[in-house]
Amino acid sequence: MKTRLDVTKNLVTLFPVTMNSAPTFFRALGDDTRWRIVRLVAERALCVCELADILEMPQSSVSSHVQIIRKAGLLESERCGKWTYFRIHGSHLPLLSQIIQSLPGDKHHKSDLKKAKSRLKDRENSCCPGPIKLSTP
Repeated sequence: MKTRLDVTKNLVTLFPVTMNSAPTFFRALGDDTRWRIVRLVAERALCVCELADILEMPQSSVSSHVQIIRKAGLLESERCGKWTYFRIHGSHLPLLSQIIQSLPGDKHHKSDLKKAKSRLKDRENSCCPGPIKLSTP
């Protein structure tokens, strides 16, 4: 199990945080909804309407949260028609994976994963066509 010291060391070595970007980075992770989004898009690319369905929130609220995470530089995106898919940028995935593993379980995470799996299974029949380049990690 990783210790807090391991996570701190990796934060410094894997993610070159400048003094101006550290608050933006932590603000992006410092909200329950944004943390849920980060955990969901760590392993798969999702669009805002899929996230809204999974989180059971209005698309406008989810979109606002996604923009904060995006402005922190944590997301890569792919536009497919009128949909934009988001996934954690590969360069941040090792650090975020360590942070996720070092923290206690989130009360929503299992439910969110179950809903995501169900939503992705139905992707072909939904409004979202799915990403092309972000479909593989």
